[in-house]
Amino acid sequence: MSISTRLTQLFGIERPILLAAMDKLADARLAEAVSAAGGLGILGGGYGDADWLRQEAAKLATARERTGLKFGIGFITWSMAKQPELLDLALEAKPDAVWLSFGDPAPHAERAKAAGAKVICQVQSVAMAEEALAKGADVIVAQGAEAGGHGASRGTFALVPAVVDAVGDKAVVVAAGGVGDGRGLAAAMMLGAEGVVLGSRFYASIEAAANEEAKRRIVNASGDDTIRSLIFDISRNNIWPAPFTGRVLMNEHARKWMDRELELTRHMAEEGPRYAAAREAGDFDVAAVIAGEAISMIHDVLPAGEIVRNITEEAEALLARGQGWRL
Repeated sequence: MSISTRLTQLFGIERPILLAAMDKLADARLAEAVSAAGGLGILGGGYGDADWLRQEAAKLATARERTGLKFGIGFITWSMAKQPELLDLALEAKPDAVWLSFGDPAPHAERAKAAGAKVICQVQSVAMAEEALAKGADVIVAQGAEAGGHGASRGTFALVPAVVDAVGDKAVVVAAGGVGDGRGLAAAMMLGAEGVVLGSRFYASIEAAANEEAKRRIVNASGDDTIRSLIFDISRNNIWPAPFTGRVLMNEHARKWMDRELELTRHMAEEGPRYAAAREAGDFDVAAVIAGEAISMIHDVLPAGEIVRNITEEAEALLARGQGWRL
């Protein structure tokens, strides 16, 4: 048995797994590893570093010339909108997809589609899904609050089928948030999704461009050790627009300022530089490790390709077993 969905057919890939467009953590090395294993690697363009984007996108374009690799490039939409030239830079690499998340996808979606790329829009509500569909989304990622990093308040289990019902067959729906193994992929498909996005699971991969101590903390923690708050955004002087907050691992800095966010803003003259220094030094008692509730299912740091294969094979077995269920 193999898992063939509209997602795999849309991109000509073998496995219905997308790499989350994690800011700079999802670099060319990680994206290539995911795509080489049959998923779709998405380069994490994040807030927009032109030199980094040019360098990493060129690596993927070169890999495509050599192997036919499929890949996408993702952005934090509201940030990229301040530097629209970044999208032009991304499109020069001729990605198979452009991922737009956290902001109005228009007119970026039109430019991406005109260049031949499929448009992936990540949403956190049914209303956002309907807006993304109206503005040209080919793939809609329904992201639940369990996900690491920024998101909103809806849970994955209820959001995904609601988005599937709202979208119908007009776009492909993919689930994000709380997926860490094959059970998550199988469950997402039972809810009507045609694939999944993995962030935290790929954070704890050999290829992820992440600090090794951060990976170690993800492996040793559980979903109970995560919090959703504004603390790390305030601490790095990067406040996101409502309704978005960020899920990270609890640490000493977060404990100190939990439920004291307003007071934290008044102490940024000392806390801002302290936080910046901690990020630079890899001091994760202060700096945040961005991770979601799926870390309860992450117990090791593996090659990304092995992660892709393990999850799809486990899901295949579960779905095949389900065909034999009897009431």
